[in-house]
Amino acid sequence: MKIITKFLLTCVSLVFAGSVMATPVDTYEFKSESNQERALSLSSELRCPQCQNQNLVDSNSPVAKDLRLEVYKMVDNGQTDAEIIDFMTSRYGKFVLYKPKLDSETYILWLGPFGLLILALFIGFIFVRKQRIQESESTTLSTEQQAELDALLNNDKTAN
Repeated sequence: MKIITKFLLTCVSLVFAGSVMATPVDTYEFKSESNQERALSLSSELRCPQCQNQNLVDSNSPVAKDLRLEVYKMVDNGQTDAEIIDFMTSRYGKFVLYKPKLDSETYILWLGPFGLLILALFIGFIFVRKQRIQESESTTLSTEQQAELDALLNNDKTAN
């Protein structure tokens, strides 16, 4: 009986949870469906300046709400994506872009991971090579060591 009650309670809460989620687009009337899709994709590519780790669509901050509305209006007014992105970056800096352009200021951002990978591979190569050299040196016994080992082994055999 408890299992059925828990199951029904879970189903009811899932139904209500689905109706609670609303997108910010519901409050803005677009001129066309294509404008709505374009505005949503553009807003999801722009970072909220206040939250810093959410895009404009996911953020609930007042700044994000204002910027979403600004993007929606600019899309409905017929501005291109490049014009909207230029406006946002001129106002808030390149930080608002989730995928910054490749230029002299962002080389380290784009090429840094590859540089770190090459550095890690180089360090790993040196480490493995050093261990192989140490293994080959440690397995080779000098004639003195070999004679001492033979003497010890012969003593052990004569003791038994």
